[in-house]
Amino acid sequence: MSKLFKHIGQLGVKELLSLARDPVLLFLIAYCFTFSVYTPAKSAVMDVVNASVAVVDEDDSQVSRRIRDALLPPLFLPAARLAFSDINTAMNAGKYTFVIDIPPKFQQDLQKSASPTVEIIADATAMSQAGRGPGYIGKIINSEVQAFWPGSRDPANQDLVRLNTRARFNPNMQQSWFVAVNQIINNISVLAIFLCGAAVLREREHGTLEHLLVMPLRPSELMFAKIWANGLVVIIAAMASLFLIVKGAIGVPVATSSIPLFMLGLTVYLFSVTALGIMLATLVRSMPQFGLLAFPVFIVMSLLSGGQTPLESMPQALQKIMQFVPSTHFVSFSQAVLFRNADFSMVWPDLTKMLLIGTVYTVFTLSRFRKMLAAVQ
Repeated sequence: MSKLFKHIGQLGVKELLSLARDPVLLFLIAYCFTFSVYTPAKSAVMDVVNASVAVVDEDDSQVSRRIRDALLPPLFLPAARLAFSDINTAMNAGKYTFVIDIPPKFQQDLQKSASPTVEIIADATAMSQAGRGPGYIGKIINSEVQAFWPGSRDPANQDLVRLNTRARFNPNMQQSWFVAVNQIINNISVLAIFLCGAAVLREREHGTLEHLLVMPLRPSELMFAKIWANGLVVIIAAMASLFLIVKGAIGVPVATSSIPLFMLGLTVYLFSVTALGIMLATLVRSMPQFGLLAFPVFIVMSLLSGGQTPLESMPQALQKIMQFVPSTHFVSFSQAVLFRNADFSMVWPDLTKMLLIGTVYTVFTLSRFRKMLAAVQ
């Protein structure tokens, strides 16, 4: 048993030295956990921020001016005045994201409880802002007209139940906080798959695999050496990114108490996803083929694991299929630990499922790895 662990340790060190001499993979690791985390978190803004808006004020009353003055940063740029005849020209030119048309006699109709209509024209090419902006504008208009609408003082029009929402982890609902953590989760998966797969194919293309086969080594020793060495690299890079980029540069308040539990879950997850990378490498003969095979696998894992879209919104059959993919449980585990500071008693089911799936993946991968080595011999 001691000789087994000695061989696995020495082969793992060889893997680390081989990786250190590969500048392309080193650049990929550095890029995935720095620029690939920071840039989407700071640049890919899906919320309504500094949206351009114009107001067609056909009423020119006190309430219409209050609506125009209430459209303030950071949601909207200062509202511009626009003539009714210039609406189509301005929208076709993409000058404004939203145009608010306040009809004539708007204030008079409000005071008579006549329910006047305000038209909001949105530029649908700005998809995220066009989808959320009208809701914000509607709330602003409803807030400003309360003082001029007699019906607001009628108890029959008051809400019986009011929803008071408080966000614990992210009080201001800053999207960059969520994007940064999700980027780390995605990059862990892609690097674990590609590093392990590249390690197998690098041995095959350079001819060093034949040299290893003449030594008294078992296939399991070769495979587990690649798993622990590349997994260690991913863990170090992910934790450095979590502290330096997510917590330091972006300012996400990651609870220190959650870090050991996250490292435990990351280790369990890498046990399965690194085996997946080796298994994919046994199905192909070259790095280009591996890239063409591994990239669609990663895309499916990323899109359907619950990080991009809620798992509950997917078809029932797809939800059941994704329960056999380790990234589904890792996304659930990571969000619970990093977002909600969950403890072990809350996330042990996800850890158990990742461990079981990883065991199945490893057993199947080892059989495939043995067949590949037999073919090389």
